[in-house]
Amino acid sequence: MPLVKVEMKKGKNSEFKKTVFECIHSALMTSFGIEDWDRFQRIIEIEPDDFETPQGKTDNFMIIELTIFPGRTTEQKKNAIKMITSNLTNTLGIAPTDVFIIINEPPLENWGLGGKQKGS
Repeated sequence: MPLVKVEMKKGKNSEFKKTVFECIHSALMTSFGIEDWDRFQRIIEIEPDDFETPQGKTDNFMIIELTIFPGRTTEQKKNAIKMITSNLTNTLGIAPTDVFIIINEPPLENWGLGGKQKGS
């Protein structure tokens, strides 16, 4: 159950955003083995004046945060990062240098699903 948050500059059309979701989700299905229905994704659009990036980044720059259950191997996480970036590059022409990915792994006790603490 990865939770996906994508932060990007405001102004992309809905087809672009839907494709971003697909690029990320297909990579997670392959690298983490999640099911197709397991989609918890959101895009946060930020006004360009409110999204400061280092020099050399384009308007396609995005920060992708994956919050996942603990237990995935280093190799699985490496593959996820590589596949997400590759999918975005091959499908939308986004430069790999415009993709910043961070993976968070809070312990199961910090997850609440359906009113119940996961792992208890």
